[in-house]
Amino acid sequence: MNEPFPRFEPGVLLKRDLFGAVERGTWITAEGSRIPATRRSAESAARALRGVARLLLRRERRALEALADLPGVPRLIEGRRAELVRSWIEGRPLQQGGPPDAGWHARARHLLVQLHRRGVAHNDLAKEPNLLVTPDGGAALIDFQLASCRERRGRWFRSMAREDLRHLLKHKRHYHAALLRPRERAILARSGGIARLWRRAGKPLYLFVTRHLLGWRDREGAGDRSHRPTAP
Repeated sequence: MNEPFPRFEPGVLLKRDLFGAVERGTWITAEGSRIPATRRSAESAARALRGVARLLLRRERRALEALADLPGVPRLIEGRRAELVRSWIEGRPLQQGGPPDAGWHARARHLLVQLHRRGVAHNDLAKEPNLLVTPDGGAALIDFQLASCRERRGRWFRSMAREDLRHLLKHKRHYHAALLRPRERAILARSGGIARLWRRAGKPLYLFVTRHLLGWRDREGAGDRSHRPTAP
């Protein structure tokens, strides 16, 4: 008996932790087309964290809905209460394979501007695995679990957008410091209220959870680039 369509066909387990599992595989459409995809599931999350895992899925779903058809961002394929399937974007994480070419930073900034214009702040660009260098040298962003969506881009949203930019500029400073413009250096030199609050209250808790409970190492966390199978 043929399996029902559409459906997700698992391929490789990329990550499993207290918040669930991430798999790379193939989305098979009702017409039988095969699309490289990633599935994030909260079904296997620790019981005490299942509600948080579902909340993160919901945040990612809302962000991908707001960013539908934006190049450089995964396409939402299916979003359920405890499961989300999105398209796979080919590329390497920023921290792998040496520094990107100088123009990558401008392309990444342009993509970030498009996010903010659609009312989405990523909120997790400090992690290099969330920024990709595509095979043609383009920029892509993944892992929108912490993203914020705002119809009105008020003061709080502008502050989050500024933090997105500051984190992107930190990466530029790491790889191509000589290319930083005076205005960019000024942005890096002045942290906003969110950054100060994060350093005082959020970061110690984040480091405890990610390093001691989840066992993540530095530059790790997105999880969906841990393995690079040759075929989905």
